Amino acid sequence: MTLFAAAACTTNDADLLREAERTRLHALVSADIVRARQLHAPDFQLITPIGATLSKEEYLGAIASGQIRYLTWEPADIAVRLYTNGAVIRYRAQLEVIFGGHKVPLHDYWHTDVYERRDGQWLVVWSQATSIN
Repeated sequence: MTLFAAAACTTNDADLLREAERTRLHALVSADIVRARQLHAPDFQLITPIGATLSKEEYLGAIASGQIRYLTWEPADIAVRLYTNGAVIRYRAQLEVIFGGHKVPLHDYWHTDVYERRDGQWLVVWSQATSIN
């Protein structure tokens, strides 16, 4: 593989990751649990802005039940750091959510997500959101 081909592959993987994250966000906002399950690894874990830890089942179950309802989740540019079969993405986003019946107004957050390539597909395994004050 030439240096140019390696760079093209990396750019393609980075673009695939950005698209995977945008697809994941769309599934979460639209409460498309079937699609969201396909994009989250079985061992997925979320750390919320208040420090709570949620497994895949807890997180997607809360969305399915309406306990968590995303109204807006707009990412800015998504930075990607690629590794052999893993990647870390980071971006700033504006997010508005109803959590436990309480509306959390539109606010800025940093999101950091770890993806792994499993059976040829990029899956999110860890996600952390941090409020920007």
